[in-house]
Amino acid sequence: MPLSAALGDHMKDYSKLQNGSDIRGVALAKEGGKPVDLTDLAVCDIARSFVFWLSERCGKEPGSLGIAVGRDSRVTGPHLQEVFCGALAACGAQVLDCGMATTPAMFMATVNDEISPEGAVMITASHLPFERNGLKFFTRDGGLESKDIKKILELAGAEDACAKAADTAPGSVYKYDLMRFYSIHLKRIICKGLGADVVVGADGYEIFPKPLEGLHIAVDAGNGAGGFYVKDVLEPLGANCGGSQFLEPDGMFPNHQPNPENAAAMESICEAVKASGADLGIIFDTDVDRSAAVDEHGREIGRNRIVALAAILASEGHPGTTIVTDSITSTQLGAFLKEKGLKHLRFKRGYRNVINKGLELNAQGTDCQLAIETSGHAAMKENYFLDDGAYLATRIVIKAAQLKKQGLGISSLLASMEDPAEAKEVRFAVKAEDFGAYAQGVLDRVEAAVKGGELPGTSLELPNYEGVRINFDKAHGDGWLLIRRSLHDPVMPMNIESNRSGGVQCIFDQILTILRPFDQLDL
Repeated sequence: MPLSAALGDHMKDYSKLQNGSDIRGVALAKEGGKPVDLTDLAVCDIARSFVFWLSERCGKEPGSLGIAVGRDSRVTGPHLQEVFCGALAACGAQVLDCGMATTPAMFMATVNDEISPEGAVMITASHLPFERNGLKFFTRDGGLESKDIKKILELAGAEDACAKAADTAPGSVYKYDLMRFYSIHLKRIICKGLGADVVVGADGYEIFPKPLEGLHIAVDAGNGAGGFYVKDVLEPLGANCGGSQFLEPDGMFPNHQPNPENAAAMESICEAVKASGADLGIIFDTDVDRSAAVDEHGREIGRNRIVALAAILASEGHPGTTIVTDSITSTQLGAFLKEKGLKHLRFKRGYRNVINKGLELNAQGTDCQLAIETSGHAAMKENYFLDDGAYLATRIVIKAAQLKKQGLGISSLLASMEDPAEAKEVRFAVKAEDFGAYAQGVLDRVEAAVKGGELPGTSLELPNYEGVRINFDKAHGDGWLLIRRSLHDPVMPMNIESNRSGGVQCIFDQILTILRPFDQLDL
């Protein structure tokens, strides 16, 4: 059957699959769940549109394009990968089926001299439930932007592109062990960081030393794609990985949500570190573009603390560099970065937002070595500004090994870092049909209330790049509040932190007096 016939004769609207710079949808029917919208048809259409988008971007015919495709451990991953690879090949592309991989590894495929494809695709929905899946796209310039995804989805519904696909000579699909290349890449970084020489044997293969001997690291992969980090990186370099857990891929995620921000997940790896007596804990999300850590005492290094730790590592050799973060970082983090002689630019939520701001600063002549979200998306300038959870973990492992030789643990780097007494996030659904305009009206009213003195003891945080951030003095909650519009959903998240017990409730009660009149805001 011609591809154009298989794809249908009518224009299709895939715009609702866009999630910022990613594509996400429901790939598996679940009782009581949402209907499947990431169908085989949708995947075929999107694969085909990516080929022609990439062809135009690179100035090459589809038959000259190489495209690498990987997936995480989701139960729908193998099937979607087969469908996607087949659709790419039907459009003429030369396809590298990388099997199970990680999102950062898929970008690294584009700069791999051995294969060097023009594009790469990761089939993943990050930490979302098992029935969800999605797509992330890369070129050698990095991850695609929201405007690129919009164009690809528009093209996916166009009939003329279907006809073009049907007239293209088919390409081929090849298997490629990308994770072997990526694991070697990480091992080289660790050896170099610890001054351990890698030698080449008579057979031409590298022989790695064991610079991590004596270091005990517990890893939690959450049954995602991160188990390779123990088996193919840490253990071959001599690390004791006793206490590691949930390394086997299981797309039903039976143990806990594969998400460093999830409280149960973080508690689980903290307990594993304590029980095993490990020097360090590492936890990944499903597709390993995010990570967090646990110190030698079994204490969480997440959210503001993972930002602080990553900032220390990124600033080595770059004193006074600027650290770009998302909008919900604490005042304590700002004080810590200032204490370390670093500049802090608190920007917007969204990993592409912080990465693009870091790129912009460097282009303008301001040194920025790190762009990071409290979610664990950490992109370092030295690593292509790629948000790579395994790379961040690797930098942490190197530092932990260095500190252990001095009789210290990773906690010593964060000894002066303070935490708020209380922190809370609440999310208000916006029921209005034009939720964007309604949410903006809420933000305007909140800002006016502060300026008009309706909230005593408050001031606006300036500059501020997202939503409205309010500081509350000691008599009125001793903390801060940020209310904003969600990037993608009809929701208004609100984050509150306070430096005293009961302060969050005090701040919440005050802002509620301003929000109550908004009857389309679900309080």
